[in-house]
Amino acid sequence: MARRRLYHRQFPALALLLGLVLPLLAACTEEGELIRSYGPEQGSPQVRVLILAGPDSHGPKAHEHRAGSQLMARALHAQQPGYVIDVVYGGWPVDESLFDGVDTVVIYCDGGSGHMIIDQLPKFTDLLDDDVGVVMLHYAVEVPKGSESATQVLRAIGGFFETHWSVNPHWEARFTDLPQHPVTSGVAPFDMLDEWYFNMRFVPDMAGVTPILSAVPPPETMKRRDGLHSGNKAVRAMVAAGQSQVVAWVYERPEGGRGFGYTGGHFHANWGNDNALQLVLNAIIWTAEGHP
Repeated sequence: MARRRLYHRQFPALALLLGLVLPLLAACTEEGELIRSYGPEQGSPQVRVLILAGPDSHGPKAHEHRAGSQLMARALHAQQPGYVIDVVYGGWPVDESLFDGVDTVVIYCDGGSGHMIIDQLPKFTDLLDDDVGVVMLHYAVEVPKGSESATQVLRAIGGFFETHWSVNPHWEARFTDLPQHPVTSGVAPFDMLDEWYFNMRFVPDMAGVTPILSAVPPPETMKRRDGLHSGNKAVRAMVAAGQSQVVAWVYERPEGGRGFGYTGGHFHANWGNDNALQLVLNAIIWTAEGHP
């Protein structure tokens, strides 16, 4: 199947954000309902992308999964008009035929014990067996430690947020040195305040993992007491030593397929950062192109 490779064209993210003030076409949706689809204007679709947005949480301006997912879908469609892009809001799709022929699945939701994949592990495993790409954004990278969902997320994207090991402070990360990779094409070094998670639990020796965004957390990230998400002896030692931390990464699965983990995405306004948005769009394209 011929696939157009286009990573570098920037999309004006501010215009996308301004578009969110317009009334939504569908004010009310059921859990797991398809709310928007984009398709090719002509010809057969090159790639199928399914974006799963969990219920909004944290009030306005944070964890706005619906608006953020629609914004990503519009930006991706503008850059890749030959793609079919479906957006589902509220959880796992009620209509699982949306997975038919999908090349990559983007999951943007609250995680932990309420993660949407926990009750859908057979289907999620089938997707991995079929080498479907997986992109997990922000809280979606957290699943319960020691669970089967943790095993499958590790298999899907090569790393996850492990409680009592990983931490989730708010801090301004400075990304001064980006690796050469299709996911960073057209992305310039940038600074951004977000709830950047770090000290992730990766596959052994980080085999197959390529760090994409790394930064040195300031001492202020350790001002909270030790806890489930806030600190522990190991991470405090890393921060005190000024160790750079990976907050976004790509993964080449040994059995086939690609994954991407991105720990930013807490603040909705950050989708207005062209570099951050372009990085995620590139990752969607890259993971989709890894599907045979």
